[in-house]
Amino acid sequence: MGRYSLMMGSEALVRGAIYAGIRFYAGYPITPATEIAEYMAQLLPRAGGIFVQTEDELAAINMAIGASVAGWKAMVATSGPGFSLMQEGVGHAINTEVPLLIVDVQRGGPSTGQPTMPSQQDVMQARYGSHGSYEIIVLSPGNVQELFYLTIDAINLSEQYRTPVILLTEEVTVHLWEKIHVPDPEEYPVLPHVTPPTHGDEGFLLESQLHDERGYNVANDPELSAKALWRLIGKIRDNVDKISRIEVKYAGDNPEIFIASYGCSARSALAAVKMLRQDGHKVGFLRLITLWPFPENAIKSVLRNANTIIVPEMNSGYMANEFRLLGLNVVPIPKLGGEIPTPEEIYSAVKGVLP
Repeated sequence: MGRYSLMMGSEALVRGAIYAGIRFYAGYPITPATEIAEYMAQLLPRAGGIFVQTEDELAAINMAIGASVAGWKAMVATSGPGFSLMQEGVGHAINTEVPLLIVDVQRGGPSTGQPTMPSQQDVMQARYGSHGSYEIIVLSPGNVQELFYLTIDAINLSEQYRTPVILLTEEVTVHLWEKIHVPDPEEYPVLPHVTPPTHGDEGFLLESQLHDERGYNVANDPELSAKALWRLIGKIRDNVDKISRIEVKYAGDNPEIFIASYGCSARSALAAVKMLRQDGHKVGFLRLITLWPFPENAIKSVLRNANTIIVPEMNSGYMANEFRLLGLNVVPIPKLGGEIPTPEEIYSAVKGVLP
């Protein structure tokens, strides 16, 4: 049955992580993710876990990787500048197939940027921030309730696919207070932690260079290294439809125009859709819950009768470009400066393309 509670987004995220079995947290204080560290410092030891404040974000992600290999579900949380410092660790965890939760609470950038203002400017860094060819799973919660449940889902995905998973949220979302439902223990499914596989007495070598399934180095063999890399890529790319999720509303009357958004911007987008439909305009709503891998097939299925997609987001138009690759007429509403697109701004943009 669980219980209902008024909770701030950061606390909901932390409680979701602990519910999912996180028992090691490493992090360096950074606005606007500091409250996550504060709640972890308070709540994790009570659950038998370990909280470590590190000297920097490089140490944080490498400590978390080590804890995961040692048998603890582990996570880190940071914001843009710290996320940049973690990128080598992201690639290391992908290559060594270490389950790990990475939380990026986005703020305005680049560099120090706008420490106290929200943004969605890290969506491409989340996808391509580390070097080399790889696939990544990135989830985008839209409210405080999802900060709880999507944190659990992200940890489950990291265990299922043996990979780091990024929870990409925003300053405004983690600082929001909303009523949420917290399930009872074992009421919501949680996967067990997986440590590196062993092969009898032979064991497993944790090799950061390209390696085969047992961990043996194949970096100097073009054929075997390509095989190893395609295996890492394939476990995500071949399961896009199982991993990816979207939310769709007001699609029953086959609207030709959809507003598509994600995270905090989607709240304004949904409000704009309701305003437009009250005025008699057939407009649908689509929200990306999974940003990466991009849910192309699910989107195409929903938008099969649509010809125009309006994409409000708090960056220079990153995800709008992904929708363009689907061959649709895309109208971006990029917004920088640290303010969320308002329903009125989105409403006006849609009115400008209505027949």
